Amino acid sequence: MSERVSVYGELPDGGTILTTAEYLQTAESMRVQELIYGTLQVEDSPLFRHQNLLLELAVLMRVFVGQHKLGTVCIAPQDVILDAARALIVQPDLMFVSKARGEIISDHIWGAPDLVVEVMSPHPRIGKLQDRLHYFAQYGVRECWLIHQLTREIEVVNFKVFPNTAVTFRGVETIQSSVLPEFRISPELLSCW
Repeated sequence: MSERVSVYGELPDGGTILTTAEYLQTAESMRVQELIYGTLQVEDSPLFRHQNLLLELAVLMRVFVGQHKLGTVCIAPQDVILDAARALIVQPDLMFVSKARGEIISDHIWGAPDLVVEVMSPHPRIGKLQDRLHYFAQYGVRECWLIHQLTREIEVVNFKVFPNTAVTFRGVETIQSSVLPEFRISPELLSCW
């Protein structure tokens, strides 16, 4: 991707400042990139282990969602425009948008998915996890699953209860999801750890 400097200029650390419209005019890229309140952040591609685990979960979820006609499942890189006016665009690893909210999907996802999944790598991707969780909660994501590769755990964060709750599932424990309550998966079921 060729980075360009917008009318807003370049940051002291070499980062680029863009509006949402400018970001959406950049070339398509398979690299991980996000626009965090106007600051373009670009990172290297994830490692194979990360992508393999993500693909396995995405296939399982997509089959389930498709069989039950619940909505749409998508994987990164896919822009999720949480706040166009404030130039906040993220790329969660995996997203689910319910059929009832399908209108937010066009060339991009214009609004909060119902569910996002982040595969936690030994070397974190863009930004801090707490910041990402804050964006998800603030802009209406109902639930986030954190897939912890090193400990082989799935942490489910429910943003629709106050305070937000996080429950960690290990081994053969079936996760409890408020967004996909009938989707039966346990950490042990995933073979790509």
